[in-house]
Amino acid sequence: MSQDPIQPSGSVPPYDPAQSKRVVAGILGILLGAFGAQRFYLGDTKGGIIRLVIGVVTCGAGGIIGLIEGIMYLTKTDEQFYQEYIVNKKAWF
Repeated sequence: MSQDPIQPSGSVPPYDPAQSKRVVAGILGILLGAFGAQRFYLGDTKGGIIRLVIGVVTCGAGGIIGLIEGIMYLTKTDEQFYQEYIVNKKAWF
């Protein structure tokens, strides 16, 4: 019988390529970055609302933030993306 090892409290869950959200988050950042769609997709509601407000206040010019984030997501490996944005929940760039 094989049992899954129990993760100690506070440990980092193992990387699972099937759980990667990198490509979808990158595309959302590039196409809908002014609305904070990539942050909402990653589960960062606060960051999504901040980017949405910035986009509305700047009449969409704040979408450059989403564009930059989307490109950064797509240039990282799946493992780097997972560690930075899923595990560590990096908020900006």
